[in-house]
Amino acid sequence: MTETATYQLLDGKRCGDALREGIAKGAAEVKAKRGRVPHLAAVLVGDDGASKTYVESKVKACESVGFRSSLIRLPGTTAEDDLLHHIEQLNKDKDLDGFIVQLPLPEHIDEEKVTLAIAPDKDVDGFHPENIGRMVLGLDCFLPATPSGIVELLRHFSIETAGKHAVVVGRSHIVGTPMSILLSRNVYPGNCTVTLAHSRTKDLASLTRQADILVAAVGKPEMITADMVKDGAVVVDVGIHRIPDASKKSGFRLVGDVKFDEVAPKCSWIAPVPGGVGPMTITSLLLNTLKAARR
Repeated sequence: MTETATYQLLDGKRCGDALREGIAKGAAEVKAKRGRVPHLAAVLVGDDGASKTYVESKVKACESVGFRSSLIRLPGTTAEDDLLHHIEQLNKDKDLDGFIVQLPLPEHIDEEKVTLAIAPDKDVDGFHPENIGRMVLGLDCFLPATPSGIVELLRHFSIETAGKHAVVVGRSHIVGTPMSILLSRNVYPGNCTVTLAHSRTKDLASLTRQADILVAAVGKPEMITADMVKDGAVVVDVGIHRIPDASKKSGFRLVGDVKFDEVAPKCSWIAPVPGGVGPMTITSLLLNTLKAARR
């Protein structure tokens, strides 16, 4: 490890606050043009604590930029057909610009069916195959919120990306795969040479050590350690996990997919957990909702 290395934080709150000023102005312009503000709805099925907290933070974010928000709570016993009926009604609601169905869903509900049921022009999470396909082709669409938020984070802090080797660890359709596509596009931030790896990649550390930009989205607490990161790398930690910690009043602490304390001294820039990618995911959701309202 380089003893003299210093790092800077990819501060998602700072970046998000700057973007939200523009979003609030956009909301006011939409209201002046059509007589009502952008409207985002969230559907929460069941009582998952993390999902509840996340949805509530989205509602607060809407209020902070002058959006209207609606929270639709359904019991965990809701039948799949009933949820699909709710989605059909939201698709038809002309007063609604966009909506999300918070994941994960109870085991008896097929998440793929739910994703396909959401109208692409109201899919502000950016998960519908039509939006994913348009993203791959570089066409106008709603980008998946977390990868889009990371792109905005790199842009805000003027991180050089052209010609860099980016390694994305994690291949989910929500983060890893779209992240690899966005980083490879012929725009800024982009023009990276991208390697998409995952937990079953053979000799993963030999790949991550080559990364100028390392995106950790593998979903395993503190999996990325100092020996897996090269000096001067830009590290984006997407993971967020609750680890039991008796010294904390809450009884737990939050960590990411990266072992921050030992990895950070090797980095030029690193996104902390919490406060890095998380605020940007919500900001991207607001950007997509504003885009939907402007349409």
